Amino acid sequence: MIAALNVFWMFFKIGLCTFGGGYAMVELVADQVISMGWMEMREIIDFVAISESTPGPIAINMATYVGFRVAGPLGACLATLGVVLPSFIIIMLVAKYYAKFIANRFVAGAMRGLRPAAAALIAAAGVSIAAEVFFPNALSVSALISFDGICRLATLALCVFLAVKKAKPYMILLASAAMGLGWGCLGALIA
Repeated sequence: MIAALNVFWMFFKIGLCTFGGGYAMVELVADQVISMGWMEMREIIDFVAISESTPGPIAINMATYVGFRVAGPLGACLATLGVVLPSFIIIMLVAKYYAKFIANRFVAGAMRGLRPAAAALIAAAGVSIAAEVFFPNALSVSALISFDGICRLATLALCVFLAVKKAKPYMILLASAAMGLGWGCLGALIA
């Protein structure tokens, strides 16, 4: 029960302090979960991949998965509630006082200042995930020119190509899963 309450409180604080959507919260979740000793970065990356591959917002999916991993079904429910509750409360307040909020120059100034912060949080999450994916042990050229490194770079190149061509997200996910399966089979044959 204590673990479930801890995961609720952690996600409530993250939900309260995160501007910019679910991607902006990935770095905060990773930092908190790792510092609590609940997971390692590799597991978090897997959870991000699963969260992206399943229906629903990434923030809610991540909270549910982390909560379940840490404290079972109760943890999943409380983590999900924790991440959603601050936004719900804030949206209710904003909806009630929208005209006053939007006309206030201090609020408008704060929002202008929060936009770059949200972009920075999203970029930080991307850099952390990329570093773990491409350099899992240490920053080195050998990590990129190894069989795994070449496979990862090829998969990244395919996904970027598909994204530039405006492929549907499910097509990008299916292509990357097929590439991963193919690389895994090829790697098993080579080994």
